[in-house]
Amino acid sequence: MNRPTFEVADIIRAQGSSFLEHNRCWLSFQQTRVLTAIARCRTAALGGHIDTCSGCGHQAISYNSCRDRHCPKCQAQARQRWLSARERELMEVPYFHVVFTLPHQLNLLCLYNQRELYDALFRCSSATLLEIAADPKHLGAELGFLSILHTWGQNLLLHPHIHCVIPAGGISPDHTCWLRPRYPFFLPVKILSQVFRGKFVSALRRLHRRGKLRLSGPLHSLHDSKRFAVFLRALFRKDWVVYAKPAFRGPGRVLRYLGRYTHRVAISNHRLLDFDGDRVTFRWRDYAHGNKHRKMTLVAEEFLRRFVQHVLPRGFVRIRQYGFLANRNQTAHLNLIRQILSVTPTTEVEASESVTEWWSCPRCGDRMRIGAQLNAYQLLFRCAFFDSS
Repeated sequence: MNRPTFEVADIIRAQGSSFLEHNRCWLSFQQTRVLTAIARCRTAALGGHIDTCSGCGHQAISYNSCRDRHCPKCQAQARQRWLSARERELMEVPYFHVVFTLPHQLNLLCLYNQRELYDALFRCSSATLLEIAADPKHLGAELGFLSILHTWGQNLLLHPHIHCVIPAGGISPDHTCWLRPRYPFFLPVKILSQVFRGKFVSALRRLHRRGKLRLSGPLHSLHDSKRFAVFLRALFRKDWVVYAKPAFRGPGRVLRYLGRYTHRVAISNHRLLDFDGDRVTFRWRDYAHGNKHRKMTLVAEEFLRRFVQHVLPRGFVRIRQYGFLANRNQTAHLNLIRQILSVTPTTEVEASESVTEWWSCPRCGDRMRIGAQLNAYQLLFRCAFFDSS
């Protein structure tokens, strides 16, 4: 893929200082730290290393990456390493994709209580799937699945939802057979929606009762128990969106699909179309109107405001595994399932790509390898030499 013309880092370098000055009153330390890291990524400020060709001896300087998980430039290798680690968990069965979405009325509460509400979103969506699947009326089996948190929509506005990738079926309670789904979309979506809504509203009620919710600023009125109860009743009257996509087949397709969702945050650099120093234009897909591709132009400050609201709390895990794919006893469960299905673990997957530690020399095409490390001060003296050679 060609290098993008514009990057999120360019916008931060041009307008980041002004954005921080105007919004310091509500920006968290984590959000400020992420903006700083992205702005410095692959610049002399983070140091670098000398790359040397093993053929012709050509040398060049490469700047170090920030390795922040929110940085659009630092996710490709992390994503591939993660996908490679998931290869051994794939099975030769169809896979389903189920999405649990929070209603937009909870957006403000999410902004003030990211860790609490996103944790509740994981807990309630996973408990819903495990509970409905265990019911003999629907499947009567133990599931195993992967959940991935997304907090954004294509237009960068807040849109918290969980993507679940689920093998089509589960282990019987006596662990003797593999039970396949009886519904076209794996489990009844209407029932999933109702159970999920009930669990999440109950979780909100518990958090409020225990004083775990931050209710400052525009949420201050919700400190009152009666007003919070009215707020919850309004949520309960709504139909919550749970969406199931048709099954897709083959472990290679599963990996390619997961690769689009696991290590992406808010927007990729390749969606940026123009930046004139003040206004940002990017491409987005309008799902509400037939998946049409559209362009959106925002002033840089609004673009950065939308971007930073997707910065997660430090240490928050946004990819989690449940059921027989949970880390505890995962290997034993997978071996049992493969034995039941009479298949052997695959050693090669269609979507697999190795993460290389070398690249082609621009002069002779031979291998370039990473050499000596340089700090920011050493780069001041070495860059001038390489630029002139």
